[in-house]
Amino acid sequence: MLFNSIDFAIFLPIVFILYWLLKDKSLRLQNLLIVGASYFFYGQWDYHFLGLIIFSTLTDYLIGLGLGKPQLKPIKRKALLLSSIIVNLGILGIFKYYNFFLENISAIFYFFGQEIQLSSLSIILPVGISFYTFQTLSYSIDVYKRKIQPTKNLIAFAAFVSFFPQLVAGPIERASHLLPQFNRQRKFNYYQGVDGLRQILWGLFKKMVIADNCAIYANEIFNNSSNYSGSTLLLGAFFFTFQIYGDFSGYSDIAIGVAKLFGFDLMQNFAFPYFSRDIAEFWRRWHISLSTWFRDYLYIPLGGSRGGTWMKVRNTFLIFLVSGFWHGANWTFIIWGGINAVYFLPLLLLKRNRQNLQVVAQGRYLPSAKEALSIAVTFSLTMLAWIFFRAENLNHALSYIKGIFDTSLFSIPDFPNRRNAALFLILIVYFLLIEWLGRENKYAIEKLFVRRNRILRWIYYYSIIYMIVFFAGQEQEFIYFQF
Repeated sequence: MLFNSIDFAIFLPIVFILYWLLKDKSLRLQNLLIVGASYFFYGQWDYHFLGLIIFSTLTDYLIGLGLGKPQLKPIKRKALLLSSIIVNLGILGIFKYYNFFLENISAIFYFFGQEIQLSSLSIILPVGISFYTFQTLSYSIDVYKRKIQPTKNLIAFAAFVSFFPQLVAGPIERASHLLPQFNRQRKFNYYQGVDGLRQILWGLFKKMVIADNCAIYANEIFNNSSNYSGSTLLLGAFFFTFQIYGDFSGYSDIAIGVAKLFGFDLMQNFAFPYFSRDIAEFWRRWHISLSTWFRDYLYIPLGGSRGGTWMKVRNTFLIFLVSGFWHGANWTFIIWGGINAVYFLPLLLLKRNRQNLQVVAQGRYLPSAKEALSIAVTFSLTMLAWIFFRAENLNHALSYIKGIFDTSLFSIPDFPNRRNAALFLILIVYFLLIEWLGRENKYAIEKLFVRRNRILRWIYYYSIIYMIVFFAGQEQEFIYFQF
């Protein structure tokens, strides 16, 4: 079930009404409703994979209880943690990476002159598997490190794992933040609900207006890249850069807004990353829940940046390569991660990776010339890397980049729908203007200029709602469903 579907528009108010009708009955019943609603939500895609979520939930719940026993010997605690790692990564590996490894093993043997036949699996990748496996795995790790106490409430834990707003696209929540919210009484807060609706509205705008329409142009150009000039290919990369941001951050915004309607607080997942002044700042602002997950559970345990130069280089490349591989079972994703490691490493070695911690142009309407140049350079480097993310394979990516730097780079784009594309570029500028004006706010994008003037407020809401309704007919699959 997609957030931008009629099914969800019917599903959400029904669950919302039933949920708050139970607020005076029992917290346990509220949590049970969330579990049931979440399983129904997920089952609308393919009910066969509900058993996978239930299995993952029960496994880490029981492992958590075992890790919480004070008399348990250290070697048994390590064995339990290892069991959680093997089960979670094993599930992820079989469904997401099994065929990838088989194809590459076959390619290696073929390279050395031997052809082998390995049987691939005809399996469908379960929606959101990369998210909920990381969420349950982090719970077991935190219990093992005694950062949190294991929960004995199975219903609350099941709700934590399967919470439908963030089940298929994040944010990847930590048990220390989200799980306690299922164990305390929730009261409906009108102002929190209104903020949630605003967040949902802005998320729908990102997804249905920005991402889905960028996808039309990006798909046309990437799928026929050999037919277009360098300037058109550059335009295609630009459209995909906003498609992936609108897709993923839009879904995160909707998830956060829906969670607010039910009295929950989810972590911020995107913080205006395209206004970053260097790649280090970009990765502090892009997909925050995943970046901090890899930082806490992979980068820091490996030594982080505390060791010598070799350790810093190794750990930086490792975390970015693994992050790329997490996104998809294709060498293009791994190369994308490696490119970002190359971008990031000079900042780390020169100890300049934490020089831009504050919001750009804080307290000002316009950036300085230096800030504007830094944003433009960072955006251009990011857009170049996204080409590998979007390309079908490495040859496609390399030929696409080669085509950009053709002699026709500075010519007028020869895209067949140039007039529509030009009008849509104006819409992207409008989108960026709203984000820029609201960049100092955590979630409520329009606060800076909308609440000060009633006319501006109505212009803003009318334009957003009109464009969402106008573009509602676009049918685009959510790009991150491959996760």
